[in-house]
Amino acid sequence: MYNKFDACIFDLDGTLINSLEDLAASTNYALKKLGFPSHNIDNYRYFIGHGVTKLLEVTLPEDARIPEVIDKARKLFDEYYSTHYLDTTKPYDGIIMLIDELREKDLKLAVVSNKPHNYVEKIINSLFSDKFDTFLGQRPGVPRKPDPTGIFDACLKLGVKSENCLYLGDSGLDMQTAVAAGAFPLGVLWGFRDRNELESYGAKAVISNPAELLEII
Repeated sequence: MYNKFDACIFDLDGTLINSLEDLAASTNYALKKLGFPSHNIDNYRYFIGHGVTKLLEVTLPEDARIPEVIDKARKLFDEYYSTHYLDTTKPYDGIIMLIDELREKDLKLAVVSNKPHNYVEKIINSLFSDKFDTFLGQRPGVPRKPDPTGIFDACLKLGVKSENCLYLGDSGLDMQTAVAAGAFPLGVLWGFRDRNELESYGAKAVISNPAELLEII
C-alpha cells in the first residue's frame, strides 16, 4: 500500500503509553499545593502534548500564568511525578507485541516526545527495556514539536532519512511534526485525541489498534 519504511518513530504519551492518570494526578497535586483549582482527568486529554511547562501553564488560572508561578508549579509537579510516574502508566494493549514484530522485520525504532528527556529515559528503560534504538525527549536548547528537530535528530542517530520514516502519534501536533519533517504522518485512535483532529493536521492514515500498523509497513 505504501513505500517501504526504514524506521518507525513513535510519540510517547497517548501513543505508546497511557499516562493520562499519572500526568493528571501530578499536575493536580501542583495546582492544589499552590491553592488553585484542579481539573477533571478527562480534560487532560486536551492539555497533554506540548511538554510539562506548557501543561502547567494551560492548567493554571489565566491570571496566574506568569513565570514565577509556572516555575513553582513545575517544581511541585517534578516533586510528585518523579516518584509516581509509573503508578498507573503502562503500554497500551498490543504495543509490546507490535514493537517485537517490527523488530523482527528489522525496522529501526525510536521515540520522539515533548516530555522532558529524563522522564522519557526512565519510562522507556522501565517499560520498554532494549526495544528502541534511540529515544529523545525535550532537551534544553532544542525546540519542541511541532518543530521537526526531534525527528531529524532521531533519524541521524538511526542512520535513516526522515522521508523513509513513519511517525506515529495521537494528536494533531504529532501530525504537524511528521509533515514538517517529511515523514509519513500516521495517526492513532487509542490515545487522547480523535480522527478529525488527526486528519485535519495531515494524517495520511489513521489506525484504531496497533496491529493495523503491520498492514501499512
